[in-house]
Amino acid sequence: QAQLVESGGGLVQAGGSLELSCVDFGRTLGRYAMAWFRQAPGQEREFLTTIDWSGGHTYYENSVKGRFTISRDNAKNTLYLQMNSLKPQDTAVYYCAATNTYGKTREADFDSWGQGTQVTVSS
Repeated sequence: QAQLVESGGGLVQAGGSLELSCVDFGRTLGRYAMAWFRQAPGQEREFLTTIDWSGGHTYYENSVKGRFTISRDNAKNTLYLQMNSLKPQDTAVYYCAATNTYGKTREADFDSWGQGTQVTVSS
């Protein structure tokens, strides 16, 4: 099972960029399709984007399409989320998650989760 740890969150001004990382300390990242979710205060966890095991296929929710880019380096057991043109409404805790099958977007379909990293975008 994946053992996921996110990093890279922080405080950034609107219009700025951040890159999040998610390391699988179980060294099994290459077995899984991966995704990023986020959860803002008082809201449900929201699916953002997913990538297949090879990195050859990706899918984005409309809210982040064109601004965020998901990628992975299986040799480094690391998943990335490059976030550009950040908006105050992007403020949330960001989570990476692993699943056996690409194409999943529901929280319940993901088996392993990181602890989250806080992203705060100031206006």
